[in-house]
Amino acid sequence: MQLYRDDGVVLRTQKLGEADRIITILGRTTGRIRAVAKGVRRTKSRFGGRLEPFTHVDLMLHPGRSLDVITQAEVIRPYGEPLTGDYPRYTAGVAMLETAERFTPVEKEPALRQLLLLIGGLRALGENEHDSRLVLDAFLLRSLAVAGYAPTLEECARCGASGHELRLPAFAVAAGGTVCPSCRPPGAASPAPATVALMRALLRGDWDGADGSERRHRVECSGLVAAYLQWHLEHSIRSLRHVERV
Repeated sequence: MQLYRDDGVVLRTQKLGEADRIITILGRTTGRIRAVAKGVRRTKSRFGGRLEPFTHVDLMLHPGRSLDVITQAEVIRPYGEPLTGDYPRYTAGVAMLETAERFTPVEKEPALRQLLLLIGGLRALGENEHDSRLVLDAFLLRSLAVAGYAPTLEECARCGASGHELRLPAFAVAAGGTVCPSCRPPGAASPAPATVALMRALLRGDWDGADGSERRHRVECSGLVAAYLQWHLEHSIRSLRHVERV
């Protein structure tokens, strides 16, 4: 079969044999792929450090029986470089990579919007203009929206009530977002109105509003976003535990 070309972001690597690695990449046209980089762990590997997580790479690949084989790799942008010396930003970036992989469970299924979200999120982390946790939560909320799971934040997720009836909303993960007092299920959270406003700002990209939020509302927002994300994925994002310690 003929070689094919794609570009994408390296999500993860794992050892294979004595000198090879399996590289998981979210590609622009191919979607998530797992491919072998032969000899990459040798000192004189022709790939050098080009196939590391966070790196946006241009690849040539050869289709294989179970795993494709990377024959050429060129760096487009190493998004990991500005993150390595900043623990909060690095762990936020790792959580983005893991989340992007979870949102693309089927190999070779195109996921261009998820890739563009990931590139935008990694770029924002590297530019250091916004708090790293705000950037991560914005990425998580928008990834949920791309997958069709955006939380309801402007009205009741159950009855559609809005305005005065949502002045003091509750947030129910299983219900899909904010709920009015009449629809509130047992165990629903009671976030501050400013926390819900922050979630709305992050979802629509209102950085002036997000950057002006108070720390306590950011902490509450992060908890709700993490719970909502993991409920819909039906799987925990292990790297979020490290982010939450920061």
